[in-house]
Amino acid sequence: MYIEAVPNRNSPPAILLRESFRAGGKVKKRTLLNLSDWPPALVVGLRALLKGGTVVAPGEAPFSIRRSWPHGAVAAALGMLRGLPVDRLLGRGGARVATLVRAMIVARLIAPASKLATAKALSLATAASSLAPVLGLGAVDADELYAALDWLVEQQPTIEAALAKHHLADGTLVLYDVSSSWLEGRHCELAQFGHSRDAKSNKLQIVYGLLCAADGCPVAIEVFEGNTADPTTLATQIAKLKERFALRHVVLVGDRGLITQARIDAELRPAGLEWITALRAPAIRGLVEGGALQLSLFDERDMAAVTSPDYPGERLIVCRNPALAAERARKREALLQATERDLAAIREAVGRTRRPLHGLARIAQKVGAALARRHMAKHFDIDIAADRFGFARKAAAIAAEAALDGFYAVRTPVPAERLDDAAAVAAYKSLSRVERAFRSLKTVELDIRPVFHRLAPRVRAHVFLCMLAYYLEWHLRARLAPMLYDDHDRAAAEALRPSPVAKAPRSPAARKKDATGITADGLRVHSFHSLLADLATFTRNEVTTPAAPDRILLVYPRLTPLQQKAFDLLALDPTRTQ
Repeated sequence: MYIEAVPNRNSPPAILLRESFRAGGKVKKRTLLNLSDWPPALVVGLRALLKGGTVVAPGEAPFSIRRSWPHGAVAAALGMLRGLPVDRLLGRGGARVATLVRAMIVARLIAPASKLATAKALSLATAASSLAPVLGLGAVDADELYAALDWLVEQQPTIEAALAKHHLADGTLVLYDVSSSWLEGRHCELAQFGHSRDAKSNKLQIVYGLLCAADGCPVAIEVFEGNTADPTTLATQIAKLKERFALRHVVLVGDRGLITQARIDAELRPAGLEWITALRAPAIRGLVEGGALQLSLFDERDMAAVTSPDYPGERLIVCRNPALAAERARKREALLQATERDLAAIREAVGRTRRPLHGLARIAQKVGAALARRHMAKHFDIDIAADRFGFARKAAAIAAEAALDGFYAVRTPVPAERLDDAAAVAAYKSLSRVERAFRSLKTVELDIRPVFHRLAPRVRAHVFLCMLAYYLEWHLRARLAPMLYDDHDRAAAEALRPSPVAKAPRSPAARKKDATGITADGLRVHSFHSLLADLATFTRNEVTTPAAPDRILLVYPRLTPLQQKAFDLLALDPTRTQ
């Protein structure tokens, strides 16, 4: 039997209960009952019953939700990961250890935490998201995660080599920069006091260097002891590029504190690699004093190529950014004025009649601390005696420094036929993409710091895991850019840029997103972090029915327009994650 709606001209359709039967080799049907006067809900119930449904008693819920997990962020991250080379390297459907590594990569992206907290969040009984049931993890303890980290650090050379093969090629640009993060505890063999980029000079730290492709996609990362100087990390990266990645020729892009003249002479040239870096301020001053650089060249331009016998076989592209010059002048004046206020307070203490500050050593100690606070000692003449103190600005020195405000000089041996002046400057400024990677690694998105591990291999594995999480984030951002505050129309932005020296502009589409907070589709613009939070409201629900209380059904809610747009951009179906 079945229910059929029969059209009835201008009247409502007739709702008929019918049955089909076979007579004379033909299938026929007959009407058993006219249900047109029945309430619609009753008709729907009877239709469901005829299709094999179960009658629910009045007042009894047709189903019950056994458990509900935040799912959308997991579906987006895990779905994207499964389409990347990293997942293939970990092995599809392989050993549990590889599944745990996948879980830690996704967990680091959507909810960064310590390994102990991550183990609790991944255990099925205490799962904080659908990641555990989707991957079928069951019970997870911290020791399992540590074992997975030990396995991951052994796979690091293989994974990095495969990523390099996928993203790098001979002759390509390779971006390299160094950062640091502090550790908790005192027993890690890599932990040392060093130059802290996190204003944590009282904390032991590690140093790590990140290699990226020209578009900012991370390829490899290496951890060093916390007191390692930036330039000394270069040798291992050169060996990695030449030996492990088998790249015969690349152009290494690094900042002026990293690729120094000593490193060029001792490591880059012997290895046959080219470079793009910049000169330090004293070297630029030397070009001016030696006559190789005329500042008048920049009255009507912001970029000029010069040569100098001090840099044989290299091109020097000198740039002047007026906006940068104004900012440096403003900052210098602010620091000078703040230092003068501190010094004036010391002078007043020396000259007061009641309990004056006396003694050469005591006055010098106070003055030294005031000058060191803002690194302004080079800009002041100091006169100290046992009972007097005076100071004055070094006007000539300050003016000489101000004359070079906004200037920087890019140096490279790459011929202009292969890389013109504008492209060389743009390549150097692309180091900002590595800085963006460090910001993501070290802040709320991935939380690489502080590091709680004690064993050196575990520390290296933790840092590598965070890099893999950023690799996943980088690809997600690229796909989801139209929904984020990220500029998704770089070509249009570059067309508005008068020179590579000028500040990178935002495209018209990105400026409209910034001004209105609305995308071209009429949806709210998100940061990457808030978009993941919105996606997480799409839940995975385990449902049971009275008819089959032991059978668990997976039920998903309807996607919101914003969630639908996100999964369309990712080309993923959030209900198909296993």
